[in-house]
Amino acid sequence: MKKYTTLLFDADNTLLDFDACEKEALKKTFEAYNCPLRDDMKKRYMEINHALWKSYEKGEISREEVIYTRFGKLFEEFGIPLDGVEFEDTYQDELGKSHELVEHAMDVILQLKQYHDLYIVTNGVSATQYSRLKDSGLDQHFKDIFVSEEVGYRKPMKEYFSYCFDKIGDLDKEKTLIIGDSLSSDIKGGNNAGIATCWYNPKKQKKTDDYHVTHEIEDLRELLELV
Repeated sequence: MKKYTTLLFDADNTLLDFDACEKEALKKTFEAYNCPLRDDMKKRYMEINHALWKSYEKGEISREEVIYTRFGKLFEEFGIPLDGVEFEDTYQDELGKSHELVEHAMDVILQLKQYHDLYIVTNGVSATQYSRLKDSGLDQHFKDIFVSEEVGYRKPMKEYFSYCFDKIGDLDKEKTLIIGDSLSSDIKGGNNAGIATCWYNPKKQKKTDDYHVTHEIEDLRELLELV
């Protein structure tokens, strides 16, 4: 008897190596504008971007405000005469071409799909996410893909998961598991939705008491025994 029948996977840094994709996309975009990407600029961009996405998760700002202000804020701080919105569009194009997978992701998915219903639940820009998932070959192995931009709600909102559950249909919440790397988005989202959670934690980060983690793994292959 399978413990879980429905598996909800986060995309970035759970299946897709977003850190590697982001690094490559940033490099190519800055090169396209003949603007050297110094280490201090990259560090500051990461800080600005992280803070904006956290505000988005809390419902304080829109997705559009995240993506269309981050480079503008960076350029203003560093006195760079570039248009942040235009730069963002180029960056999204480059990011959409990046689809490096997390180690063992494809092998694990191919095994799990034989006995489980697999879905992707992700925050982000729809066109970019669909492009990356298609180019990586992952998309064909999932029954559906739910991107926050299309859903109208975002992880960790309960409404986001209610929408997903309605679309999935005959779903047993007691046999549903969400797998993701983000405590504030994936694990909190699972807690809000009343389903079991699996924290993918390859960097061995410390967990706070703010979240209930049902399972914790450091390697995706551990899922094969877990579910």
